[in-house]
Amino acid sequence: MFVDVAKIHLKAGRGGNGAATFHREKYVAAGGPDGGDGGRGGDIIFKVDDNLSTLADFRYKRKYIAEDGQKGGSNRCTGKSAPHLVISVPRGTLIKDAETGRIIADISSDEPTVIAKGGNGGWGNTHFATATRQIPRYANDGKPGEELDVCLELKLLADVGLIGFPNVGKSTLVSVVSEAKPKIANYHFTTLTPVLGVVRMGEGSSFVMADIPGLIEGAGQGVGLGHEFLRHVERCRLLLHVIDISGSEGRDPIDDFEKINNELKVFSEELSERPQIVVGNKCDLVDEEEVERIGKYFTDKGYAFFPIMAAIAEGTKELIDHTAATLATLPAIKIYEPEVITENIVVDFKDKQTFTINYRDGIYYVDDADWVDDIMNKVDPDDYESLQYFERALRSSGIIKALEQAGAGDGDTVSICGVEFDYVP
Repeated sequence: MFVDVAKIHLKAGRGGNGAATFHREKYVAAGGPDGGDGGRGGDIIFKVDDNLSTLADFRYKRKYIAEDGQKGGSNRCTGKSAPHLVISVPRGTLIKDAETGRIIADISSDEPTVIAKGGNGGWGNTHFATATRQIPRYANDGKPGEELDVCLELKLLADVGLIGFPNVGKSTLVSVVSEAKPKIANYHFTTLTPVLGVVRMGEGSSFVMADIPGLIEGAGQGVGLGHEFLRHVERCRLLLHVIDISGSEGRDPIDDFEKINNELKVFSEELSERPQIVVGNKCDLVDEEEVERIGKYFTDKGYAFFPIMAAIAEGTKELIDHTAATLATLPAIKIYEPEVITENIVVDFKDKQTFTINYRDGIYYVDDADWVDDIMNKVDPDDYESLQYFERALRSSGIIKALEQAGAGDGDTVSICGVEFDYVP
């Protein structure tokens, strides 16, 4: 089964905790702190694998979790960083935030892309030693890795896309002009998956053609497999619109053309404006006057028109030569740029402290202060010097002053980041 959309959960590795240890050696007095830092958690990295053509593997495995970093050791030994988790996807896979739809990355180049970063390792107690605090008994915990749900969406990379109703000869055309071998038969929806073929124009010159499975009326609203296949046309620089000029199935080829173009417009206004070449296939089944009549309709509308007999490769050379010449004038294949988050930017607490004081049910709550988590990670509630460090941080950030202004007094309960303690002025 062809699968081109999948939703998965990513969780990068957590950083290892720092160590709170002290140097102990015979005949060495007051060795001092020697706790090492924790190792970094593993990143989750996506890379292209050209041997893959679908996202089928992601139907069965939905959670990808990288390893955590190792904790620090004594004697200033840093914990081992975790290996990165590398996920292979087909070329042309878009990675989007599942909640917002924001494009995170377009996996179309050979360069691996980090999607979820592992957490940094915590500092060992050696980092907290000062002239006045010579025996810190606390260390940092490792930071959690990034965790998010993402949608994978495959949009094939092709220069040219073949579009049109089922059974008009698209698969036959791609089979005679390229090395692709799609299934060909005289019934609708013979092709159930997009097929890529390389059209070689000579040494060092070629382009990629995609046989997009037959569209039907209503495809723009998702009728049939409309959306599943239309998304693969979005990157194409040029469209070859194949029509059955003979109307062998009782349809009018001009009406077919207009209906498919309407579906493109419903799906994407930008896609409907993509350059098109009209290909009139099966012209051996009608007389020359009918071919000229239909051809005139399209040329009058500004389209290049090529009558062909794909089954015997009649007229295909002229079509391919014109296609290559047209491609030379068009921009490169579209690569989607990551969408930058412009709202809810987290500000480093060292630069700006944001918080609110709320009084509920006899407790003073310090809310909207996620940045305090970075301070809390450094605090050991059983260590006096650690608590002093915590108090200095609260004073310098303005929280103590705000609590006083809100009316907090001696013995009142204050809650910060889920931790409650008695306020002492």
